[in-house]
Amino acid sequence: MVNKADKNEARLRRHRRVRGKISGTAERPRLDVFRSAKHIYAQVIDDVAGKTLVSASTMEKDFEDYGGNVEAAHKVGLKIAEKCLAAGITEVVYDRGGFVYHGRVKALAEGAREGGLKL
Repeated sequence: MVNKADKNEARLRRHRRVRGKISGTAERPRLDVFRSAKHIYAQVIDDVAGKTLVSASTMEKDFEDYGGNVEAAHKVGLKIAEKCLAAGITEVVYDRGGFVYHGRVKALAEGAREGGLKL
C-alpha cells in the first residue's frame, strides 16, 4: 500500500524552513500570509516583540466579495498596505507561509506593492 503525502504537512515543513531564514523586526516586520480554500489572511508581525501589528483578511465585515480568488487576494494586499502605511510601516519582509509564490499569494504581494509597501 502506498502512503499518500500530506500536502499541509509538506507546506508546514517548507514554512519552518523559510522561517529559519527570515524574521520580522520593529524596523522591518514580517508580512505573513495564510491561504485557505475560501479565504486569505495577512498579518504584519514583529517577531522580536511577538506582536501582530496589523492584519487584514477576507473575513472582515467590510469585505463583501468571495474571498477565495485572485481579485480578493489583491484587495487584501491593498488593504494591508493601507493599514501599514497608517501605522507608519513602509517596509516589510514577505513570508509566503510555505505556499508557492503563485496565484493568490502572488496577487496579495502585488496588491501590497501597489498600495505602497516595499517588499
